[in-house]
Amino acid sequence: MEPEEADQWIRATWTGHVDAIEAMRGADNYLMKAGPFHCPFLLNDNVGLHGSWFDSVEWLERAWLPYALQLGLRYVAHVVQADRGHDILSLTFPEPVVGEIELQIFHHVQEAEEWLRTCQQSIGWPVRLGVNSKTPPR
Repeated sequence: MEPEEADQWIRATWTGHVDAIEAMRGADNYLMKAGPFHCPFLLNDNVGLHGSWFDSVEWLERAWLPYALQLGLRYVAHVVQADRGHDILSLTFPEPVVGEIELQIFHHVQEAEEWLRTCQQSIGWPVRLGVNSKTPPR
């Protein structure tokens, strides 16, 4: 999981088989990496995943999401894994989620990137990662 300065978002790329413990560690790693940047954009790329990996949407909503929101996360582009029958977010949220956070489900990384760029334009996001010292607009 790394900030991508050129695109001004954080990209999480998951590959292989990831068990629930690894998934929680990876999600927590996002919080550690995102903290200094106050970046509202996350591209969550699951194309390289195999098999079921994480089934706790409740944990994401109850434990992880409040911290991510405090750090400024507002837009999540979730790219489903190739075996879509195991992708818990696309099964749980088949339609876009809009509220404090906007979650969109995609089948191709390029579509997710385009959507994040549209979100950036819609809120006038001209800052560079690592330079922004304020919380992003809501």
